[in-house]
Amino acid sequence: MKHGKKTIVRRSRNVPAPLAATAQSTVTKPPAPASSTESLRILLVEDSAMDVALIEHQLRATGRKIALTSIETRARFEAELNRQPPHLILSDYSLPAFDGKSALEIAKRLTPDVPFIFVTGTMGEEVAIDMLKQGATDYVLKSRLSRLTSAVNRALAESAQRREHEQAEEKLQRSHDQLRALTGHLQFVREEERTRIAREVHDELGQALTGLRLDLSWLSGKFHGARAPQRKIKTMSAQIDATIQAIRRIATELRPGVLDNLGLAAAIEWQAAEFQERTGIRCELKIEITETMWEREFSTACFRIFQETLTNIIRHSHATQVAVCLFQEGQDLLLTVHDNGRGITAKEVTHAGSIGLMGMTERAAQAGGTVRFSGAPGKGTTVTLRVPLATTIASLRKVS
Repeated sequence: MKHGKKTIVRRSRNVPAPLAATAQSTVTKPPAPASSTESLRILLVEDSAMDVALIEHQLRATGRKIALTSIETRARFEAELNRQPPHLILSDYSLPAFDGKSALEIAKRLTPDVPFIFVTGTMGEEVAIDMLKQGATDYVLKSRLSRLTSAVNRALAESAQRREHEQAEEKLQRSHDQLRALTGHLQFVREEERTRIAREVHDELGQALTGLRLDLSWLSGKFHGARAPQRKIKTMSAQIDATIQAIRRIATELRPGVLDNLGLAAAIEWQAAEFQERTGIRCELKIEITETMWEREFSTACFRIFQETLTNIIRHSHATQVAVCLFQEGQDLLLTVHDNGRGITAKEVTHAGSIGLMGMTERAAQAGGTVRFSGAPGKGTTVTLRVPLATTIASLRKVS
């Protein structure tokens, strides 16, 4: 016999604290009872008043405060889920105006984290398995309502564990995002400081030494014909010239002017030539891109990754040849560096002590891209940097 819709609220006495933990009150993540004064909200899809009473009686045996809402139509079911998601959904499988399968589909769409238990008179094994695959938490036959208490307790406990796990993951993700933001800011500050020091070293010390060189030229004219002073002045001039060259080299290593003035492609070309001259390792360079002076932070991130790659080749690879290619693929910029050295291993890539590789990976992530390391014993190592050109690298900007 079909009965009208009704809402039943019962409060039991001497209630212990609820088992479920607190979560955020949202449509997709409903909260569990947080204190002994809060009721366990249960939404029951059932059209039989007698079955509602039997189920309610069984639920009261759990020792919880129960707020049971009984409905039997799709419209009322959706309205209840949207109004205030319950902590638990119980549903008959077959109703005259509604059915449990549809209720499960709606629940998984609107409140996917709410436990859903079928409480039904008959349910074949194949149907039960199918419903569990579609997201049902459990099922209890009305002829065995004694199982309902344990099924509810287990469902709420599992739901609480999932919420705790999700909260832990969210907290970890927030910490990771904060650490990445801090790393990006520190990298920005570091580059700004390197630029400032390079400018001051080049301008202040360079100008002072150039002035001193001119003074020595003037002094040389005063000692015309005096061999001993002339030899000393010549030695001092040579030392000043060497110091000026060292200052230029240090300033360039701190912040290559070519990177700011001519762009990433020119800076990579310059660095490859410097690498070959300094190490004697042959470096083949292939640039297949027409650059339009990308933003400073983007170019800096790519250039520093390239620098670190060459440093690793010097320290670890025992290579005699390096091939560098810079090109565009779709909306991405790709930089590949391959050497013919011993080849990096998977263990080295994931080793906690590989700080340089981790720094490269983090720089690439800051630029919205990825860097991949691959190698084989005796066949060398390949480093592939892929970064999007279309996106704005907001995470690399200075935090005001």
